[in-house]
Amino acid sequence: MARHLITSALPYINGIKHLGNMVGSMLPADVYSRYLRQRGHDVLYICATDEHGTPAELAAKEQGLPVDEFCAQAHDAQKAVYDGFALAFDYFGRSSSPENREITQHFARRLNENGFIEERAIRQVYSPADGRFLPDRYVEGTCPHCGYDKARGDQCENCTRVLDPTDLINPRSAISGSTDLEVRETKHLFLLQSKLQHEVEEWVSRHEDDWPQLASSIARKWLNEGLHDRAITRDLDWGVPVPADTWPELAAEGKVFYVWFDAPIEYIGATKEWAAQDPENRDWKSWWYESADDVRYTEFMAKDNVPFHTVMFPATELGVREPWKMVDYVKAFNWLTYYGGKFSTSQKRGVFTDQALDILPADYWRYFLIANAPESDDSSFTWEHFTATVNKDLADTLGNFVNRVLSFSKKRFGEEVPAGNAAGEAEAKLGGQIAELLAEYETQMEALQFRKAAAALRALWSAGNSYLEEKAPWLEIKTDKDGAALTLRTAMNLIHLYAVVSEPFIPSTAKTMREAFSLGDDTAAWVTADEARALASVPAGTPFTVPPVLFAKLTDEDLETYKERFGGTEG
Repeated sequence: MARHLITSALPYINGIKHLGNMVGSMLPADVYSRYLRQRGHDVLYICATDEHGTPAELAAKEQGLPVDEFCAQAHDAQKAVYDGFALAFDYFGRSSSPENREITQHFARRLNENGFIEERAIRQVYSPADGRFLPDRYVEGTCPHCGYDKARGDQCENCTRVLDPTDLINPRSAISGSTDLEVRETKHLFLLQSKLQHEVEEWVSRHEDDWPQLASSIARKWLNEGLHDRAITRDLDWGVPVPADTWPELAAEGKVFYVWFDAPIEYIGATKEWAAQDPENRDWKSWWYESADDVRYTEFMAKDNVPFHTVMFPATELGVREPWKMVDYVKAFNWLTYYGGKFSTSQKRGVFTDQALDILPADYWRYFLIANAPESDDSSFTWEHFTATVNKDLADTLGNFVNRVLSFSKKRFGEEVPAGNAAGEAEAKLGGQIAELLAEYETQMEALQFRKAAAALRALWSAGNSYLEEKAPWLEIKTDKDGAALTLRTAMNLIHLYAVVSEPFIPSTAKTMREAFSLGDDTAAWVTADEARALASVPAGTPFTVPPVLFAKLTDEDLETYKERFGGTEG
């Protein structure tokens, strides 16, 4: 079995994330990780909170907390939400960790030794009212490219163009709101990406044909425009400090590394944190350094993160001139919109993940989000679409099938799986159909085509309903009790199969379905094609229970309540 290293874009520390953030990185990474584990692969899924940069300082200031205290609290709050969504990270770290500081400083020293870092004097925005230089996100203003009037000094949230604070029109301080800004000279470290352009281009060329078009087109766009040398230090109180042994003057001035320099390195740092928990049995370098040739590394992220992961971080790794593992596959996502407008953390628009869990259990959200993942295009969240999907797919197609099969069998045959006749022509036909649909599901999961995988899973559920309607055991039992017993036994085997193959999407519900049968084992080992055809993993005589309703149908009243609370108008 292969070794799979999986990372999802690090969520910023400045507040609970929205559903768009969840579906664009962490959730699909979790679905894929769960699937690979079930198939027997060695999987390491790593993520962390991204704790440096101006968002952390601004959010801490807003709450009146020291930034380190704010980050510690916010990390725990985010981790609680991700636990609620059943995200099965192998480790969820913090970019402020000593491990990340050590590796980031090591990378910087090596880049410097290899001639890829240069100290330069630049002119930067200074606020007399605040008595300090203002790094990127401390400056807000109008984007010169699209006219968005709430653009930040590092990137426009509207058009995603990367900016410098001096690019903004009508700039203002994000701290005080002062428009009395000056431009003064200060020194910073620059990563000489221009010197690494050719190497990055060669590396991208070896991979881009395998990547989704969204990822490869963004990487190619940046390369075609030419890589520019980029400042990798900032004037902040919080971050990985510039090492004094290499740049004593800048260290004395309190310079820290740019968050986009240290954040991707935290994938490595978090793996080292993970290994430190069990050093005798875990070797972080086997996943990241030299001996990681057998590792397939997959990254998950929304499109605004793609340039940093396909260009900037690869340039960093290449420039270090050490055998660090580089990404093999970049799974990029478009935006999930909210009634046509963006989910926005800063503008508090849309449903946030903690609110979602207050409304309904995680599996409702997990299924809907993956089934409508914004892969080829942006996709829109509406309460009408969400309600219809929950009711049709989860409540009717899956939940109702499970409940009526188990309830009817208990009523007519007792609390053990009935024996009845040997499998006949209808069961053989069903088994072939299930094996074929399972193969399609596996194909789409292997290809990381999540919407198509969800459609294949839904087709598996639908096949059970079609079989049940065709055999109609509620009528069959009147004339052929053994035939009805066979139908119900077959349907129960379908339920168990669904419990296994639905695990990546709806793990809590899948566990409930597995636990309905007293098989003495709660593992969710994958179903082989032969097992799918046979539909005999739950033998006659197996005790079973009828679980509570798996998915409650959402009413028109529920729909109106959600729209009233969160808004239901075009963005």
